[in-house]
Amino acid sequence: MQMFVGGIDEAGRGPVIGPMVMAIVVVDDMNRLRAMGVKDSKELSPTGRARLFSILKSTLNYMDYEVIEPGTIDNYVYMNALNILEVEIAAKLINRALSNVSPQVVYIDSPDPKPGRFRDMVKRGVEGNVEIVAMNNADKLVPVVSAASIVAKVVRDSIIEELHREYGDFGSGYPSDPRTITFLRDWIRRHGDLPPIVRRSWSTVRKLLSNNLDRYL
Repeated sequence: MQMFVGGIDEAGRGPVIGPMVMAIVVVDDMNRLRAMGVKDSKELSPTGRARLFSILKSTLNYMDYEVIEPGTIDNYVYMNALNILEVEIAAKLINRALSNVSPQVVYIDSPDPKPGRFRDMVKRGVEGNVEIVAMNNADKLVPVVSAASIVAKVVRDSIIEELHREYGDFGSGYPSDPRTITFLRDWIRRHGDLPPIVRRSWSTVRKLLSNNLDRYL
């Protein structure tokens, strides 16, 4: 009997600019992924990710992803529920996969330090019979999750390239990037507010907006 195994991972949870992307992939042979050299996307160069993504598109039995925009992320952060957002998106991705290829087991990279708790929440949202395995560092340990991390990262990077063309060079979009902070500060100075690609719930942004407001009081 053919065994379909799924993997889920995200890209872009931490940046202050741009969306988060969560991806699911399903494969019937994880050894094939190992032979391809699939590993956590963070351990690959952009060229290496692009090369593997191209191969994965013709190798995987199934691939899907969700793009979560900054406004949605903000809503969940304000409720202190970013992990709940990942739970809901993971369940949605699994439900769509079940109606296509019916994976018997799905591995998920858990953002919760208690993976069992994360697994139980995802399971409640899944409308089908599938084993859910949540693990910390699954993107490094399970090839099918590594493949999902590559898909999520490549999709997000292509979105970030588009945003650079539209809004200018904001660097990596991470709060630790000086180019990102300079972009945000300059944008607030010129426009008095922020573009819709920015996550307003991040402390970095709240601080910049607060400092800008103080200048006019």
